[in-house]
Amino acid sequence: MVAEIVSGLEYSKKVLHDVGQKIAKTREHHPNFHAVLAIVQVGNRSDSNVYINSKLKKAKEIGADGKLIKLPDTITQGDLKREIMALNHDNEIDGIIIQLPLDCKHEIDADSVIDLIDPLKDVDGLTRINAGRLARGELQRTIFPCTPFGCLYLVQQATGDANFVSGKEVVVLGRSKIVGSPAAALFLWHHGTVTICHSKTPNLKEKCLRADILIVAIGRKHFVKADWIKPGAFVIDCGINVGDDPNSRKIYGDVDTEAAKEVAGFLTPVPGGVGPMTVAMLIRNTFEQAKRRRLGQKDDDDE
Repeated sequence: MVAEIVSGLEYSKKVLHDVGQKIAKTREHHPNFHAVLAIVQVGNRSDSNVYINSKLKKAKEIGADGKLIKLPDTITQGDLKREIMALNHDNEIDGIIIQLPLDCKHEIDADSVIDLIDPLKDVDGLTRINAGRLARGELQRTIFPCTPFGCLYLVQQATGDANFVSGKEVVVLGRSKIVGSPAAALFLWHHGTVTICHSKTPNLKEKCLRADILIVAIGRKHFVKADWIKPGAFVIDCGINVGDDPNSRKIYGDVDTEAAKEVAGFLTPVPGGVGPMTVAMLIRNTFEQAKRRRLGQKDDDDE
């Protein structure tokens, strides 16, 4: 058996193409319609610049709008909060994200700043309100966090089954607020039987071997080996780890891809797997919120 490599690059193009078509169709009836994403960046991290440019470029390609609010690394928490509140009140902004990690000289509690984002503009799905709704299974009222949403989409599309998760054993390695915990909730409410594992979990290998769907977001290069994977499992690698060579910026996942593809049924690569899906779902969420805010409409395909 050799795993089917699930290209996030290809599937993200499909998502963005669909959103672009919907924007064009919406403008036929509402010529002044816009979907505007505001990205708040503190400081000037080079890796953040790369991610931000990718988001702005993809948005522009399909007719959405991106606005970068670049703030100095000397900003205080109070001033940053005021910037967020101004965006909340700006009727031309449909989605707000804060690029993490913050690159700042003063100590800033990123969670409390994120929590100030208007829940209707929280297109990353990271405020307590959206996270709480997801945890409670209120899927109709939740903006799904982009990376877990991308993972779910890849599973549904690659298998050709919108209900593939239902009844499956799902194991999530990692419990971060951005990936692990919301992925566990999203897959649970799509009727998977979910186990969350983390640094204090005993017998990790045995637990991973039970997984029909294995979501790995633990932040350690090639942590998951081939003999941790149930034959035929769907393995989703959310890891982004920079290699040890300072002259190379090569990115590695949390799964030993070369070995894993001999065992898994489906496998997302790094790079080119979950990463592009995260950007695509961010732009999709922004469009959906623009339609809700500006036109009072909800998409028929929504969860």
